[in-house]
Amino acid sequence: MKKALIVFFASLVMLTPSVVLAASQTGTITMEFDLSKQPNSDDTQLWIPYPLSDRDQIITKINLTGDFAESAVYSDRKYSTPILYMRWNKGAESRKAQFSFHVERQEVVRRDFPTKEAAWDPKDFAMYLEATRLGPIDGVVKALADKITADKSTVLTKARAIYDWICENMYRDPKTVGCGKGDVCLLLQAPGGKCTDIHSVFVSLCRAAGIPAREIFGIRQGKEAKVDITEWQHCWAEFYLPGYGWVPVDPADVRKMMLTQNLELTSVKTNEYRAYFWGGWDQYRVKLAVGRDIILNPPQTGQPLNTFGYPYAEIGTTVLDFYDPAKFSYTFTYRQ
Repeated sequence: MKKALIVFFASLVMLTPSVVLAASQTGTITMEFDLSKQPNSDDTQLWIPYPLSDRDQIITKINLTGDFAESAVYSDRKYSTPILYMRWNKGAESRKAQFSFHVERQEVVRRDFPTKEAAWDPKDFAMYLEATRLGPIDGVVKALADKITADKSTVLTKARAIYDWICENMYRDPKTVGCGKGDVCLLLQAPGGKCTDIHSVFVSLCRAAGIPAREIFGIRQGKEAKVDITEWQHCWAEFYLPGYGWVPVDPADVRKMMLTQNLELTSVKTNEYRAYFWGGWDQYRVKLAVGRDIILNPPQTGQPLNTFGYPYAEIGTTVLDFYDPAKFSYTFTYRQ
């Protein structure tokens, strides 16, 4: 998997003005679940993120099969994140499902920023200015945000200062489980993690500085005819620029490129990656969900879900470990 990811990132051609990325990436993603080896002493419930079309991606050819007793598509009440829900009755020996969809994903480049910042009302973006359970916006987070943006007066310059601070002070830790939990206070003490960690810090610092921001959870597409993407979950971020809209960023991929290509912070390639992922996302990703501290629909018995980038399942009140796909068990496959 490590070698495959290195090849994957090395193959992203995006670094000079004379080279243009392909406009889009298309393929079919198949998610297979088999919970048959789990205890069947109670009802088994499975929730998974359900992809939708938007300005950056088109989702078609959705197909669901399985031996579940019930299935439906819902959304949570706060973020309207779509949820595919399945349930198997107590005592069911076979508990299998297969969900597939075709995606055409566009590269996103949004850097034609206005020269003057428009008037705006923070009340309109209250959801993306508030603290989350692991992402406070007061205390040390607020103090750091104020320090980073001390000499900045606009949303754009403040957001850029925070982006640069993330690129320069955080790093990718390959030992982190999954995409990381995004516990901001712990990360400010030990700033190593993966994509959810890095972007949780970005989002919390932005919100503490009065900038609406949010994480996006999804999965990467492959670049070959058939690729196992079971552990290719990814998180990226965006902030709201008044009078313009949501601006894409991905400092976590800057740090990942630095790790996989053994780049120094001052290297030319690093600077090119920093320039690209400020206002840009490559096309090799699929958006699945947004939101933190999510109460699923139907509601889970456990605490609000920190993030919804992975499948979530309960047998009775027992939560399965979604970071362990082999034991869970699930497999995701990408076909070009």
